[in-house]
Amino acid sequence: METVTRVEFDDVLIAYRDSGATAEPSPTPVMLVHGMGGDGYTWDRFAQQLVRRGRRVIIPDLRGHGRSAHTESYQFPEFGADVLRLCERLGLESVDLVGHSLGGYAVSWVAMQRPGLVRRLVIEEQPLPLRSGDEQMTLTRRLPSVPELWHATTSLLRHPRAVLAFDRSMTGKALEQFRKPYPEWWEGLAEITAPTLFLRGGPGGMVDPGKLEHMRASMPDCTVCAFTCGHSIHRDRYREFESAVLPFLGH
Repeated sequence: METVTRVEFDDVLIAYRDSGATAEPSPTPVMLVHGMGGDGYTWDRFAQQLVRRGRRVIIPDLRGHGRSAHTESYQFPEFGADVLRLCERLGLESVDLVGHSLGGYAVSWVAMQRPGLVRRLVIEEQPLPLRSGDEQMTLTRRLPSVPELWHATTSLLRHPRAVLAFDRSMTGKALEQFRKPYPEWWEGLAEITAPTLFLRGGPGGMVDPGKLEHMRASMPDCTVCAFTCGHSIHRDRYREFESAVLPFLGH
């Protein structure tokens, strides 16, 4: 899992790791996409389990993270476009996508744009955007919440390399996007044809229950699985995460 490959797109250099099954025919590859402030190494434990089960596993670092390049622009659709371009560069005809937080935006965007590419979709603790200007957005407050502070602090302690490599200019740009309605994302949910598993945390999570119910109702096939931990389920409740996601991904 240590070999890092970098591919250059029009506006950014993206790093990724690719391991596991290479023989044909092989099971559908799995791409694991991390959240903001992390990098692909946060997935290593789950990736090793998938490889042991015979799956090919691809783990990118999002733009501005890890070993990928920093850039001037960090729009949510651009993260998804990078993931899609990587799938195309690797010649994938079908893929299972797993995305945490910001990575949830990336993988859901891919599933909207290329429904036929995505076989299974797993979204973990993606903070859901505003649907219209009439909604109140709690993330617009100037001070971060206790769950956000806790997640940032524990991430620094557990994965200092990822936090130090992270382009901090992204934080303000991401929050600015949270402050604005994102109706295009909500409208795109109906285009997702892949069976979808949405994992939400408990009181320490960052998913609004009302928005999540609207999301579930807007998609053809979406199952919600609730946990009692905070924002990083695959980190803090790994066994429970594995028990929910492995059967869903199947073979």
